[in-house]
Amino acid sequence: MKTSYTIPTQTKIGHVHLKVSNLQRSLAFYCDLLGFEITTLHGTDVAFISAVGYHHHIGLNTWYSKNFQLAHEKGVGLFHTAILYHTRKDLATIYKRLLNEKYHISGAAHHGVSESLYLNDPDNNGFELYWDKPKQEWL
Repeated sequence: MKTSYTIPTQTKIGHVHLKVSNLQRSLAFYCDLLGFEITTLHGTDVAFISAVGYHHHIGLNTWYSKNFQLAHEKGVGLFHTAILYHTRKDLATIYKRLLNEKYHISGAAHHGVSESLYLNDPDNNGFELYWDKPKQEWL
């Protein structure tokens, strides 16, 4: 690119909107398992969910994907969406919940600056659940 541009420092990622094959199955994963809350439901095709009262962090819809096959792991598309937990204890709590529910965890990593768990939602969309270590502990 020829022109230089730096995104403003206060800019944040607002939300992710996912095409899913089965809305109820996705709501069971995001709300019942991970603890998000439904903020808006539009019929049987669209839901907006949130962590702690924001209008929505994740949008889910079946407009073009109802009953379609799952996303392919090796292909073009979103690699994963990351959910940042405030403390290591918070991450440990969801980790224990996933283990208790026998939900498949596809990986875990220590990145030097953070610790992460990896899993896929029911449509094979990748998710990273992580917490950032305090800066003075970065490797």
